[in-house]
Amino acid sequence: MSLLTRTAGATPDLAPSRGPRESLLSRGAALLVMGVFTLYFLVPIWWLFIASTKDRGDLLTTNPLWFADGNFFANIGDLLNYGGGIYVRWIGNSIAYAGLGALLATIFAGMCGYALAKYRFRGRETYFNIVLGGVLVPATALALPLFLLFSQVNLTNTFWAVLLPSIVSPFGVYLSRIYASASVPDELIEAGRIDGASEVRTFFTISMRLMMPALITVFLFQFVAIWNNFFLPLIMLRSEELFPVTFGLYTWNTQLNQIPELRTYVLVGSFLSIVPLIAAFLLLQRFWRNGLGSGSVK
Repeated sequence: MSLLTRTAGATPDLAPSRGPRESLLSRGAALLVMGVFTLYFLVPIWWLFIASTKDRGDLLTTNPLWFADGNFFANIGDLLNYGGGIYVRWIGNSIAYAGLGALLATIFAGMCGYALAKYRFRGRETYFNIVLGGVLVPATALALPLFLLFSQVNLTNTFWAVLLPSIVSPFGVYLSRIYASASVPDELIEAGRIDGASEVRTFFTISMRLMMPALITVFLFQFVAIWNNFFLPLIMLRSEELFPVTFGLYTWNTQLNQIPELRTYVLVGSFLSIVPLIAAFLLLQRFWRNGLGSGSVK
């Protein structure tokens, strides 16, 4: 009887089961892969920085991954003064193209994605499928048709020839719709309507704040895409004063045989051109990280 009592009163072992153990080999392999890819991305930047500190005579005669005579600030000064300060103009153009284009693209993508997620209308899924098709079309395939369209309205070789195509982001619309569906409650929208808020006011004061992580992500992606865009300015622009920094450095690089001193300017200019991208990621990466994480669990 006592044995049965003890058996009946015994409680089963409820210790939580542990997940699969991480082996030392798998951890070492993961660290090795991450280390290789880190070097793959950082070594070119390190080389570019080292090359920017050297004069033209030291580029090919010294260790390419270590310092020689420190001429970094002198090289920057020469670069900024060359051609009447045209490099500063190129940087300003890139900031205008990328900053304004990314901002407008983010607003339009957010509004379109929000409408596709929260409104019911005929053909909604068809429109969304067309947007998905636009994600698959490479930008280079659209460059020539855009040139023909802009030439018909005399907008080639203008600021608008680069800006207007940059404000369209099919991927931004897709991401905005997915995030709006997960993060913007229908009850909150209905509460805004009951309080008398218009649809536009509801979007900008309520929904846009909830979608902010996704919108920051769209802004970052679009900013980098516009900043690195090369083919569109190549076929649209002819005036040197309108060049973005990527295309301007390319034109200098094509003149190295005639003007050898441009080699140093191209290297220093290339290094300085990545500084705005690094600054943008450092300032906005926390929103980018939180946006991806929040969208995956809501």
